[in-house]
Amino acid sequence: MSVSAEAQANTVLILDFGSQVTQLIARRVREAHVYCEVVPFHAAAAALERLSPKAIILSGGPASVTEAESPTLPAQVLAAGVPVLGICYGQQAMVQALGGRVTKGHTREFGRAEVQVVAPCRLFEGVWDDGARHLVWMSHGDHVDQLPPGFEVVARSDGAPFAFVADESRALYGVQFHPEVVHTPDGRALIENFVLKVAGAKPVWSMASFRETKIAEIRAQVGKGKVICGLSGGVDSAVAAVLIHEAIGEQLTCVFVDHGLMRLHEAEQVVTLFRDHYNIPLVHADVSELFLGGLAGVTDPEAKRKFIGKTFIDVFEAEAKKIGGAKFLAQGTLYPDVIESVSFTGGPSVTIKSHHNVGGLTERMDMALVEPLRELFKDEVRALGRELGLPDVFVGRHPFPGPGLAIRIPGEVTKEACDILRQADAIYLEEIRAAGLYDHIWQAFAVLLPVRTVGVMGDGRTYDRVCGLRAVTSVDGMTADIYPFEASFLSRVATRIVNEVRGINRVVYDYTSKPPGTIEWE
Repeated sequence: MSVSAEAQANTVLILDFGSQVTQLIARRVREAHVYCEVVPFHAAAAALERLSPKAIILSGGPASVTEAESPTLPAQVLAAGVPVLGICYGQQAMVQALGGRVTKGHTREFGRAEVQVVAPCRLFEGVWDDGARHLVWMSHGDHVDQLPPGFEVVARSDGAPFAFVADESRALYGVQFHPEVVHTPDGRALIENFVLKVAGAKPVWSMASFRETKIAEIRAQVGKGKVICGLSGGVDSAVAAVLIHEAIGEQLTCVFVDHGLMRLHEAEQVVTLFRDHYNIPLVHADVSELFLGGLAGVTDPEAKRKFIGKTFIDVFEAEAKKIGGAKFLAQGTLYPDVIESVSFTGGPSVTIKSHHNVGGLTERMDMALVEPLRELFKDEVRALGRELGLPDVFVGRHPFPGPGLAIRIPGEVTKEACDILRQADAIYLEEIRAAGLYDHIWQAFAVLLPVRTVGVMGDGRTYDRVCGLRAVTSVDGMTADIYPFEASFLSRVATRIVNEVRGINRVVYDYTSKPPGTIEWE
């Protein structure tokens, strides 16, 4: 665990019952500067022994506690004698374990709802007043209909009479709604009260302390050994490389596999930043022809991802052999990758998309892993990057997919299509920055569609490609809404793209939120 002894002594344990937003609970806890870890509910006993947490939070989940095969609350949780907060399914599992009753609801609540405070509670201090009504986000069918001994209702909604229950004497709390999501405006403050005021955890988790502890940990792990790090051009691998270089200096060599699917001038920027600015040993493998040749005729999105992932590994392995002597492989794996790789049931997880930068390499290369960011979320990686002195223009860049432009060109990927898309994308981002909107948008990019339309330019007829523009706002990328550009802005961007990029004669804007769409098109 890459945290100071003081932060470790103030850890909060989050037990995952399969909610799609469990990671958001962890984010809210860390926003209070308290370290936390997420583990599957069935691993509670080992986690309690390893962490000795100050408090436990139980996540929501898709199952029904009324069904025989549904997950149950491990006995060690209540025996630990620390404050517990159960959220949605977590509330129901705790209530049932303590002798209360949960039934399938005749009234379901999904989306926004109002709860009314009916009794005082320590979690309400400075947040909710007695008798007031507050907006929350509900997502449940089952509900509590009988409380265990010692509990009382402290807030209720029309559809959930037991929306917020508490046993203050034992510091046990249960909420039917989801305080972790942004749609519950006061949810962050409620979780902060639980962690800081009820559990008494100290807010000692910071990037400065993480940096110091992690550097010492890398030095202890690596010793005098050589480390190879794969640079993708993204923020994660960049921050990992700079942190490792700060720890072990010339023992690190970075390999930048340039697959020819980057944004305009991006490959040159990566080489300049690491080789010239940070003076980090860097191998620049320009293998764009290899990748584009292999993608010829490939149209299936998953086939594209798998080819790019396999070829990336092949190239990286070849370059590593040329360097020779490396005993350690560094990756920019983040905490969400770690969480998602472990199913909350202990069984296999569903693959939504393949990711070429996690897994694969370690199976083929006889090296120990160095993953300095595996306990961090994306926003925390950005904070660490700033702590390390990386330029904000680099650290603050919008997310970019590992397969690059290949999944922003539905259909066959060609060099011509990549060049057209690069130009359109650069114009779009240039206009966004000029309008002062870049930092207000989670992710913005252009897509080159596999359709052609008739147009008129001058006195001539054109039959060219369509460019789609996408821009979304988000807190974490798990849900997203479209950015509401003014019509004049979109008109200006469309005019520039059509006039300046040969091969595009029409521009459209994607108004789809996530869900139902994903942020990327493929």
